[in-house]
Amino acid sequence: QVQLVESGGGLVQAGGSLRLSCAASGSIFSINAMGWYRQAPGNQRELVATVTSGGSTNYADSVKGRFTISRDNAKNTVSLQMNSLKPEDTAVYYCNAKIRPRAGLEINYWGQGTQVTVSS
Repeated sequence: QVQLVESGGGLVQAGGSLRLSCAASGSIFSINAMGWYRQAPGNQRELVATVTSGGSTNYADSVKGRFTISRDNAKNTVSLQMNSLKPEDTAVYYCNAKIRPRAGLEINYWGQGTQVTVSS
């Protein structure tokens, strides 16, 4: 069994910073892409940022230049540094990882979600 455990999040004023972290544990052969998604009330879940095992990153246009995603392959962790936060960044943030519990099998896992609230 694999688990993604998130930490970080909370309440911050506009212009502030927060850091989210996510650790994968359990039966892991390897991890392909890891990333962060978010869902605001009444909206669909949307991509925030992803990073491949090789370090290639992808960001939503709305967060480019403000958010930075990073991962530690040795520790099976992914982090999201969020700077210059805006009220529209308020959402539940979910960690995502495409994990191979064994060679030839890949499963998409989600964390439980962590609330980020940015006050104006």
